[in-house]
Amino acid sequence: MATDEIPSLGGILPADRTPSNKNAKHPSPPAAVPANTTGGEPPSESRSSLHYSLLGPSLLKAGQEGVDQTRVSEIIYNASKGSKFFSHEKKRDEQLTERIETLLKRKVELESGGLAGEIRKADEQIALLESSRDLSQIIVHVDCDAFYASVEELDRPELKNVPMAVGGGVLSTCNYTARQFGVRSGMAGHIAKKICPQLVFVKHNFEKYGAKAEEIRAILKLYDPRFESASMDEAYLNLTQVCPPHPSYTPETLVEHIRASVLETTKISISAGIAPNAKIAKIASNKNKPNGQFRIPNTRADVMSFMSTLPVRKVNGVGRVFERELEACDIKTCGDIYTHRGLLRPLFGDKACTFLLNCYCGIGRTVIRPASEYERKSVGTESTFRDLFGAEKLREKLRHTAEELEKDLVRTRLAGRVLVLKVKLHTYEVYTRQRNLGRLVHGKEELYNLALPLLTGLEAEFPGLKLRLMGLRVTGLASIKDGKGKTVDMQKWLTSNAPAQPPHPPPSPKKRKQDSSTADADADEWEVWPEEEFERAQQAEEEEGMQLTQELSDELDAASATNPVPLPATLPFPAPELDPETEPMSWQCPICATLQPADNTLFNQHVDFCLSKEAIRSAVKEASAAQTPVLGGDAHSRKRRRLGFATGQKR
Repeated sequence: MATDEIPSLGGILPADRTPSNKNAKHPSPPAAVPANTTGGEPPSESRSSLHYSLLGPSLLKAGQEGVDQTRVSEIIYNASKGSKFFSHEKKRDEQLTERIETLLKRKVELESGGLAGEIRKADEQIALLESSRDLSQIIVHVDCDAFYASVEELDRPELKNVPMAVGGGVLSTCNYTARQFGVRSGMAGHIAKKICPQLVFVKHNFEKYGAKAEEIRAILKLYDPRFESASMDEAYLNLTQVCPPHPSYTPETLVEHIRASVLETTKISISAGIAPNAKIAKIASNKNKPNGQFRIPNTRADVMSFMSTLPVRKVNGVGRVFERELEACDIKTCGDIYTHRGLLRPLFGDKACTFLLNCYCGIGRTVIRPASEYERKSVGTESTFRDLFGAEKLREKLRHTAEELEKDLVRTRLAGRVLVLKVKLHTYEVYTRQRNLGRLVHGKEELYNLALPLLTGLEAEFPGLKLRLMGLRVTGLASIKDGKGKTVDMQKWLTSNAPAQPPHPPPSPKKRKQDSSTADADADEWEVWPEEEFERAQQAEEEEGMQLTQELSDELDAASATNPVPLPATLPFPAPELDPETEPMSWQCPICATLQPADNTLFNQHVDFCLSKEAIRSAVKEASAAQTPVLGGDAHSRKRRRLGFATGQKR
């Protein structure tokens, strides 16, 4: 990067607002919330495994410090008890408990027989990992703070200091004020409202979030043109080549400068982790949220010291299930991995052993490259819905799913040789069926006709098949090119009289969307790390959790509609209260329930406006009461259209 590409710090940082990783701490919890000495997690001796499981995958999100999670888990437990979601989670918890009991019996057998051989193998592998350790890189992971909520607060500043969440059925995120009450992303809206009755909900606006994300990426590109976008609100940068030409900058001051530039330009704060590799940089970025940073220096001693006390659950790739299995074997921190290294391979297998030893050593990938250079492994689509049954309806859903998959394949200009059908029964069991096609497939008719026998087989296997989810996915991907190596216009190709089987060129690197990269024999410095498979497994676990939470929200919605239960006058425990001195002066509109500035004139104008809208709606409703509805279909279909879920539009 040229020297003049980095603007002066003095032009961006006010003297009284210099960011510092020491000063940027989590907001202090309200005084009314009893402190929890376990650092945000309920003590294991005082809660059941099911209670812990129901807390969800985002328990370790920043801003949960000081929250009594035992009480939060009790609310979730009681609110969901009796639902299909609860029954499913209870069954899964029982199955995991049985698996852990088997694991512990095997552990006793191994320890009684001696572990000297396994310890020697583990030590040899650690020595090999040490020989590959790279401490020469400056890798940074940046993560926007409560991104969706922060963007919404730009348009509505009055929400900054009141508990607010983005989403409805399932919360996508919430601001740090809401987190002090125990509200978090991935939580059902009904339950969040029980935890924090004054919670304000804001609808999604993905167009607005995408535009703001592009503003942030434009700034990151100034410092690393080959930065890697991990999602809409997080990215990796390699600043190794940036610091030497600018001796006045240390990695810390340079990252402070980047964060200040983003804040000044976009009004969105970001937190950052600085480390020798991407694995621990991501962990470090969560240390001083919000609007802070943390660095692990580039020495082996500092890396090993940081990892030794790090809970294994904070490592990307360790989900709730794997965490419980490790904890049962007394592996709670990455330092414990070394203590029990002789048990890793016989209990968890070769891949898990390699993954865990990498965690103990704090070793991870150091090559950062644009996401567009990673090879995609699959293309798929799926949707959840209320219980669906009957041959005709199931086939209609399958056809619609095939149409959605074709759109994704056209957009990515890919085709696949393996077709996978995924379904979730009304009892929450998930099943997949696949078939090798022996040729490239991408058209909706082909996809439907080839998937139909898989669905028919499930109907025979489960009489009276009733589904809550259906998805289609293709793997064994290849790009569609013509004989001259040019990419074919897929839309024209699909509608033309092209041969039934296009040529089979070798796969080319494509942008990945939550899929891992794979080795490319012709590319330099491609890295394949053992954590990729575990990160995908953790992500799948979290996605399933979000789907289950959405279904719980649907159940609670239905129950509220038929038998509404008002919130109790008093909660079973003291509700956290905001400090009156910091609470914004705002009033809630009795019509639309949004917060408005506490100004008599402005507030009355807003209420008048809302009342006029209600009057207009009533007049239109009365005028059209005797008319024939213009929308066809059943009531559920009409409701979906009103909500914007028209045919072909993803939910």
